[in-house]
Amino acid sequence: MKIAIGCDHGGYLLKQDILIWMEEHDIDVEDVGCFSTESVDYPIYGEKVARLVASGACEKGIVICTTGIGISIAANKVKGIRCAHCTDSLSAEMTRRHNDANVLALGAGITGPNLAKRIVEVFLNTEFEGGRHARRVGQLDSIQP
Repeated sequence: MKIAIGCDHGGYLLKQDILIWMEEHDIDVEDVGCFSTESVDYPIYGEKVARLVASGACEKGIVICTTGIGISIAANKVKGIRCAHCTDSLSAEMTRRHNDANVLALGAGITGPNLAKRIVEVFLNTEFEGGRHARRVGQLDSIQP
C-alpha cells in the first residue's frame, strides 16, 4: 500500500510525527510537501495528494493543515476523492466502512500526535463494507460540480 501525504505549514510538525510512525510500520509513503513551517498555501498540497490518489498512483492519502478543514475542501475538489476530516478513531473507522473515504484530513491544531497516529492507523486498516454502502458511494461519486 502506498500512501500520499501532504500538508501546509500548520500541519508540518504533525506530518513529521506521522511519517515517523509510518516508517516504523513499513508503510510506503509519497510525501508531496510542504517541507518546513514557512507559510504556504494549503490548496496546493491538498490537490497534490488528491491527484495521486485519484490517478491510482497511491491507494490512500492524508492531508493536514491547522484545522483540517481547508485542506479537506481542496482535496474534495478533485474528481474521485472522498476526503473525510476526522478528529477521532470512530469517525475514521466509519468513514472507511461506510463512505470508502480515500483521503483522511487531520487538523494539527485540533488533534495531538498520539491521537492522530491512532486515527491514521484505523483509517489505513479499516476495509470498506460494500453492500448497501456501495450504492451510496456510487451516488456520491455521480454528483457533478
